[in-house]
Amino acid sequence: MKDPRDFVAHEAALLDERRLDDWLALFAEDGHYWVPLLGAAQADPFSHNSLAYEDRLLLQLRVDRLKNPRAHSQHPASHSQHVLQPSRIEREAGDEAWLRTPFLYVEARGQDQLLLSGTARHHLVRAPTGSWSIRQKRVDLLNAARALPAIQLFI
Repeated sequence: MKDPRDFVAHEAALLDERRLDDWLALFAEDGHYWVPLLGAAQADPFSHNSLAYEDRLLLQLRVDRLKNPRAHSQHPASHSQHVLQPSRIEREAGDEAWLRTPFLYVEARGQDQLLLSGTARHHLVRAPTGSWSIRQKRVDLLNAARALPAIQLFI
């Protein structure tokens, strides 16, 4: 996949198909998944709390938990649907690309549905194989500081 915009759409599709191992494989070894508590107003994950700031190890642990048949939070199982606006490449430099993608996210579990909206910001790096990897996925939720129920899957 040469176009990084196609990569972002592919990443969302893997999440919606619950292909969590394939999704995790998209992250670079130094990759991070970040959901700032203050949304777009938060400059970094260190000066303020975040809803999530996870490296590859923490992502792997969460994927393993979600796949475990004894995971209480997954009875019934959660499902997601990402509705993406077209991604916009904000910057490209060498083997790196920074993209911005507005989205709607629906997470359903049993009779309950959670609707979130915001902007996903991907910092991608080209792997030696020529494919893209995620160095950082930042999810800036609209109205992020409001009280939220537990989000089970990955936005």
